[in-house]
Amino acid sequence: MLFQRYYRNTRWIKNPLQPGEQDKLMRVRGLMEKYATQYHFDWLTIAAQAYQESGLDQSKRNPSGALGIMQIRPTTAADTMVAITSIEQLENNIHAGVKYLAWIRDRYFSDAEILPQDRLFFSLAAYNAGPAKVRRMRDKAKAMGLDSNRWFGNVEQAALRLVGQETVRYVRNILKYYTAYRLAFDLQDASQAAIKEQTSVK
Repeated sequence: MLFQRYYRNTRWIKNPLQPGEQDKLMRVRGLMEKYATQYHFDWLTIAAQAYQESGLDQSKRNPSGALGIMQIRPTTAADTMVAITSIEQLENNIHAGVKYLAWIRDRYFSDAEILPQDRLFFSLAAYNAGPAKVRRMRDKAKAMGLDSNRWFGNVEQAALRLVGQETVRYVRNILKYYTAYRLAFDLQDASQAAIKEQTSVK
């Protein structure tokens, strides 16, 4: 209900808050928190990205060669920028995906002019489409008279013209999944706090 309440048009996204989906999230929460903290991300952002990539399914394989919960290619994971092997193992796959996302962020989107939230959006877009394409998107946005340092309403418009809907939908879906996760956990925390307060009063 919470998911449908906030997202009326769910044609392109699944509900990450269904009981079975929440169970999958809780099984990988510890690893996601570990590596999100190590590379300075909100762990729910990583969870949302993993849900978009694979539905939190480590067994998923893509014809392009990407595999696992983070859908990262073995060649990318083995490159010196990531240097993690055996990504068929869950922990290594999560570690490799988060480390690669952090490398993209720090290598390509560290300009002071880019706000932290847009740094994340650009990094997610580059994880999906590649840093070179995102650079072309930003150049295109500038040529269109848009802000090349902002994703939503700006560079995403250039992305639509250059590569179509895939990358735009990818970033938007992750934000929606993140928001759904955040709302659910905030409500859970508030409920637990209320129960604790009532217990202490008694």
